[in-house]
Amino acid sequence: MAAAGPALHRTIVVVDVEGFGGRQRTLPRQLQTRAVLYRAVERALTAAGVRWADCYHEDRGDGVFVLVPPEVPKGPLVEVAPGALAAVLREHNDSGPPEQRVRLRVAVHAGEVAFDGHGVTSTAVTTAFRLVDAAPLKRALADSPGALALVVSRWVFDEVVRHSAVLDPTTFRPVPVAVKETRDTAWVALPDHPYPGDPEVLTRTTGDPTPSVSTPAGPPIRQLPAAPAPFVGRREELDRLDAALDAAGQAATVLISAIGGAGGIGKTWLALHWAHRNADRFPDGQLFVDLRGFSPDSEPMEPSVAVRGFLDALGVAPDRVPVDPHAQAALFRSLVAGKRVLLVLDNAADTTQLTPLLPGAPTCAVLVTSRNRLTGLITGRGAHHLPLGVLSDAEARALLVDRLGAERVEGESVAVYDLVRLCGGYALALSIVAAHARPRRSLATVAAELRELGLDALEDDDPAAGLPTVLSWSLQRLTPEQRTVFALLGVAPGPHIGLPAAASLAALPLARARRALHALEDASLVDLHADGHYTMHDLVRGYATAVADDLAEPVRRAALERVVDFYLHTAHAAARLLTPHRHPVELDPPAAGTRPHPLADDSAASAWLDAEHRQVSAAQRTAAAHQRHQVVWQLAWALTNFNARRGLRHDDLALWRVALDAATHLDAPTTLAHVHRSLGIAYAEVARHEEAAEHLHRALALAERHQDVDEQAHIHHMLASAWERRGDDRRALEHARRALDLYRTLAGPVREAHALNQVGWYAARLGDYDTARAHCETALALTRRHDYAEGQAHTLDSLGYIDHRTGHHGRAVAHYRQALALFRTLGDTYYSTDTLAALGHVHAALDQHDRARAVWTEALAQYRAQERDTDAERVRRELDALDHPGRDRAAESAG
Repeated sequence: MAAAGPALHRTIVVVDVEGFGGRQRTLPRQLQTRAVLYRAVERALTAAGVRWADCYHEDRGDGVFVLVPPEVPKGPLVEVAPGALAAVLREHNDSGPPEQRVRLRVAVHAGEVAFDGHGVTSTAVTTAFRLVDAAPLKRALADSPGALALVVSRWVFDEVVRHSAVLDPTTFRPVPVAVKETRDTAWVALPDHPYPGDPEVLTRTTGDPTPSVSTPAGPPIRQLPAAPAPFVGRREELDRLDAALDAAGQAATVLISAIGGAGGIGKTWLALHWAHRNADRFPDGQLFVDLRGFSPDSEPMEPSVAVRGFLDALGVAPDRVPVDPHAQAALFRSLVAGKRVLLVLDNAADTTQLTPLLPGAPTCAVLVTSRNRLTGLITGRGAHHLPLGVLSDAEARALLVDRLGAERVEGESVAVYDLVRLCGGYALALSIVAAHARPRRSLATVAAELRELGLDALEDDDPAAGLPTVLSWSLQRLTPEQRTVFALLGVAPGPHIGLPAAASLAALPLARARRALHALEDASLVDLHADGHYTMHDLVRGYATAVADDLAEPVRRAALERVVDFYLHTAHAAARLLTPHRHPVELDPPAAGTRPHPLADDSAASAWLDAEHRQVSAAQRTAAAHQRHQVVWQLAWALTNFNARRGLRHDDLALWRVALDAATHLDAPTTLAHVHRSLGIAYAEVARHEEAAEHLHRALALAERHQDVDEQAHIHHMLASAWERRGDDRRALEHARRALDLYRTLAGPVREAHALNQVGWYAARLGDYDTARAHCETALALTRRHDYAEGQAHTLDSLGYIDHRTGHHGRAVAHYRQALALFRTLGDTYYSTDTLAALGHVHAALDQHDRARAVWTEALAQYRAQERDTDAERVRRELDALDHPGRDRAAESAG
């Protein structure tokens, strides 16, 4: 006897002749009917795109069954073939006498079929014949004026008909089938005289009390693992899960809440807690499976394995389980239809793994956890996405209290604060820390180890429980390119990164960099913020840095060179757009693979610097660490005017201090003088006057030694500002006049205008208003002639001050408002606030108290936002005096 061949999944079509018996069964009539039958079936299959020669077929009584090749799609066999078969019958029946008319019953099923020495063996074939012999099908054909009745199995209906773009599933009717041992629900249609569409049939049951497979009587299935203990916080997430379930009600096909988040963030912890808390809402049971999407020792679980496990749990006898995985999935859906069942699908790899496990019944709920975002589940299945972040500080502390006891946590509150901060709300990290904090070991010691060792301190005796190992599983499903991008993000400068910078970091085109970042986002390794920046949790960044250690040193160095050059060249371009009259520095070409971000205009430049200035500062520190001394001071140059406009005085000081250390390594006296000068004024801005004077005079000595007149003019200009901040306007005026004289020798009208305004300002401060006005009006004419908006704004501010001091308050208001409009157009929040404060004084002098109050209130808010406490306090006193003039006079009398 020949051995049986391998079983293959085949579509089975059974066709039987209706009412062919009795006196009609003569040999000639039998031969004629047989010829009609085969011709009709062959033509119908051909119309469906199936070659008759490729099919296996056998006679069975008065009918025939056909096995369609496995590679042939099932759709056309129910969408096209029945209609084509009806057309052939109509053609035959219309052309012959009534006694030669043929009516057919057709069944379509699918399943595993095997061949041995005796031919075909298959329970699926037997089921197909049971369907074609079913009484409801015979009744349907008897009641129809047409020539054909079609029956499809429950599986074919659920997998093909229900989702067909050709057929209308509401024209099918569910019928109970009870033929010998077969008990099931099938679906009947009349291709040549269809039933009217009825959407309710898709949710209506047949009333058949004896389905082919049923779960045995007994208690509901309870597969949930034990509820997690302890469980703290997550109130918002729990409420959102509750709301999603409540909103779905009976109207949704299926409720899916996909909990996303990095490894160790607490996804399963939350899912199980919610499932146990809501178990009473699912009286028919709860099913659970770990799909091992991210596992240290195995590939993700095949969906068929999970389905088979559910069938076993539901009590399906092994000999009743279909061989075909699709049939198993259909059987599973049938068994949970109409039941209140919760499925918890934990640790899913992707949507493909989940699809066979999703029930089609509106009474079931599904809770999915995955490190991947599962976009297909969200867009294709309407899943409610619940991204999971870290625990809040209060929740993290509560977790430690639960693990370690309130007395111990309160007794070492400083150490607990450090542990919460170092773990950054990572649930697994906090759990590991609690496990390491043995009773006789102080929490301060644990915190010190965590501070010193970083991620290595979060390893565990059980490798599967250590945070580095858990995070490593997220990399398993990434491509080599995506893993490299992840590693490089760990060493990139700054706390976040935008797409253009990441593209230069990885030397990738924007499109490929975007795809890599999206993959990391889907894997919950990076977060995309609304401002377009990607961020990493500190512990994930620490792991990425460790992964980067495995990259070759030249690869890491080249990547950092590219991203630093990206920030340098883009920031330089932004500075040139914002201050076009400023003399630029010359940059070396960027490293190969660097793509500086294009900036269209000054608005784009200002927006980019607002978003990226901290990244540029971080890039400077990276450049310093790699001894790129020229780049270090050039990055400070690129940011300094922006910092001035935004009032970022301490940031500017930090930049120039790093720049000075770099400049001392360069053989460039002019550069060194420039850096000393810029550092000096940065010290002056934060009222560190002695240090300001020291650096400005060092700069002046260098410039004079090397006869650099241009630099000398700049330094005198800065010395004037420094002396003003020390309250010595007379010495400030001396340096301003010296700067003006030097600028005039250099024939630079824009710089001359700046110096003219400075002389006018200090003259006004000293009460010489005629000199002040003459210099400032000349400066204003120059700035307008050369379209120097920043110079115009400062000069108009000076003229407003002069007008106010000389009693021309109306002109003062006009000048201040013009200055204010220009400062705001330039995005200069620092000097615009000073102008607002000055404008308030003019309105007060005009007894326009409401206007004075409005501008001072705005100035007070901006001073506080800029952390300019002294200025804020001064304006607050002005407002107080405006609101309580008597109190102010009483205070003056008391003084």
